[in-house]
Amino acid sequence: MPPRSPLLLAGLLASAGIAHLAAPKMFDGLVPRALPGSPRSWTYASGVAELALAAGVAVPATRAPAAKAAAAFFVGVFPANVKMAVDWRHRPTPQRTASLARLPLQVPLVLWARGVARTAKGQS
Repeated sequence: MPPRSPLLLAGLLASAGIAHLAAPKMFDGLVPRALPGSPRSWTYASGVAELALAAGVAVPATRAPAAKAAAAFFVGVFPANVKMAVDWRHRPTPQRTASLARLPLQVPLVLWARGVARTAKGQS
């Protein structure tokens, strides 16, 4: 795995976290209704989690556990992507296509995070 890969993953997580905190309204609608509490609370919580994961992945001493947690996080947010695809099924084709494309993209994110965790373990 390229040495910059962990920093790219950290950058992706940080960008997502900032987006969740800076523009929460666009994420609130993705929160599955079955979750307790307000969608905004979940949006903020996921933003904070992404920032914490980004920090953990960026620091070599915490990289392995943080990357494992990031992989679990990517699995955990999959229901939100499914909800988005269902909710957007009647939207114009570009939006519908984007919502459907997010579904299989979770797999490489999970694998990327797992790869970062494995590489980090080998370096310690």
